[in-house]
Amino acid sequence: MFDRAAAIKYAEKWAFSFNPIYYNFSNLGGDCTNFVSQCLYAGNIPMNFLINGWYYLGLNDRAPAWTGVDEFANFGLNNKSIGFKLFECDKKEIEVADVIQLGNERRFYHTVLVNRVVKVNGETKIYVTAHDNAVFDFPIENYGAKIIKYYKVSE
Repeated sequence: MFDRAAAIKYAEKWAFSFNPIYYNFSNLGGDCTNFVSQCLYAGNIPMNFLINGWYYLGLNDRAPAWTGVDEFANFGLNNKSIGFKLFECDKKEIEVADVIQLGNERRFYHTVLVNRVVKVNGETKIYVTAHDNAVFDFPIENYGAKIIKYYKVSE
């Protein structure tokens, strides 16, 4: 069962550094999705070793969904096996340890993990953790993304 608290604990621990168990992809297109994948795995979501799965054994032995923004979303939205599943949702439905992807007119370019949600006067304020310009408890609206997709995470 997905342990959201464990995922957030991992995110807080590694938000401003890199776990040496995993390769730092900052110079290979970005580390954001790699970091979110690590958080989900730390939250007890099992790896999926199928051909189009979601897993990481090393730099040269990993699924594209572990590190790629589009591949991560495609895996989660279509996964019918073990590993995480994503369900697109409204901003008001988002909760801690869910995932958000940011995009522009051409593509989605960033994956972040929700670490805090505050509801005030009917408004939902979301704070996230991410790699690539490392942040923890960062307001999602400060990114200024043109397109935002909100995803519920389940196992």
